[in-house]
Amino acid sequence: MNPPAASLSAPAAPARRRSRAPWIVLILVLVLGGLGTAAYYRQKGQSAAVKVTTEKAVVKTITQLVSATGKVQPEVEVKIAPEVSGEVVKLGFREGAAVKQGDLLLAIKPDAYEAQVEQQEANLAAAKATALQSKAQLIKAQDDLRRAEDLFAKKLLSDSEIAAQRTTLEVAQANLENAAAQIRRTEGSLTQARDQLTKTVIYSPIAGKVTALATEVGERIAGTGSYGGAEVMRVADLANMEVRVNVNENDIVNVKVGDQARITVDAVPGRKFTGEVKEIGAAARVTGMNTQDEVTNFLVKIRILDKDVPLRPSMSANADIETKTVANVVAVPIQSVTVRSRQDAKTLEDQSKDREKKASETKGEGSVAAVNEKQQRQAAATDRDNLERVVFVRDGEKVKLVKVGTGVQDLTHIEIKSGLKEGDEVVSGSFSVITRTLKDGLAVTVEKPKSAEKK
Repeated sequence: MNPPAASLSAPAAPARRRSRAPWIVLILVLVLGGLGTAAYYRQKGQSAAVKVTTEKAVVKTITQLVSATGKVQPEVEVKIAPEVSGEVVKLGFREGAAVKQGDLLLAIKPDAYEAQVEQQEANLAAAKATALQSKAQLIKAQDDLRRAEDLFAKKLLSDSEIAAQRTTLEVAQANLENAAAQIRRTEGSLTQARDQLTKTVIYSPIAGKVTALATEVGERIAGTGSYGGAEVMRVADLANMEVRVNVNENDIVNVKVGDQARITVDAVPGRKFTGEVKEIGAAARVTGMNTQDEVTNFLVKIRILDKDVPLRPSMSANADIETKTVANVVAVPIQSVTVRSRQDAKTLEDQSKDREKKASETKGEGSVAAVNEKQQRQAAATDRDNLERVVFVRDGEKVKLVKVGTGVQDLTHIEIKSGLKEGDEVVSGSFSVITRTLKDGLAVTVEKPKSAEKK
């Protein structure tokens, strides 16, 4: 009977194996679920990090620039305005022609001025004749007085007669003095008439080119005398050109005579001219005074040293004035430097929103507590004093806010005097992220700049 019992117990092993299968499946599901959850939260954490670009602090030479726009003009340009009126009878040169110093530029019809000279010459001759007559009368009066005094001494002449002779002598002396004054007056008029006659012909005061011509032969022009006006032409020395630019009042303090400049002219693309600051305006030029658009500039004249390319007056130009150069300094991109509050590292936008919120809340309490314009200016000044310059340095997967001292800057980089060393990796983009989003300890992910991706 024992064998049958053994045969009945053999099928029990497969049943136990089937009972373990659900537990194995459950364990696999839990493991896979845990891995998926971990991956999800890891991906979510990565997506929550702010995307930035970074660059390393480098050692380089920085040249501080002051940029301004203006016009190309000749260093010497003479406006020709005749001092006498009349008809133009001759033009020596057309516009664009080269002239030498002393060349005839134009002539005015001289007939009327020649007649004035002849008239004054005649007046002078008459005045001299009158003077001779007065002199002869004076001599006669002197002789008559001597004879009268002899007769008066012999008591042959009365007191009234001798007094009359003395009076006649005094009158003769006065007539002679008047004639002499008339001669001097007429000589002055003659000199003036001759001077006006010479001014009917105008010669070039400098060597150069005729850059403007506003009259033609046969036209009548009005003389200016000692006053400005009636410009008929211009002569300029185009061999020596300069750029006249307007520099803002905030930048003019850095500009000095002798500073070098790099000049680009719109009409000569791809070429940079070298220049030198030769003159700085002492008085400001203010536009839009007492308005929101008020701008204060100073005129700066920059001599163009390169003379191999001919330039023309009034060409548009841009000038970068090199005001200061520092060598071998730590530098970072300009956009990497931003400002934060000293207390809580708020962004400028956050502070502005706080001010607006506070002002609106205060205004809601009534007109007495309203924030007026003076209080707003004081708050803004306080905010400026409460700001400091900072950069964000990459520290693993986070950024660290570092206070820096800055110096001069060029078009791309700014000098770091303190707070960083060569090789430190700083956040360089984007600008909106640096100025608005980044805070100390914020998680970041580094992405390649678009320019690098294209390469």
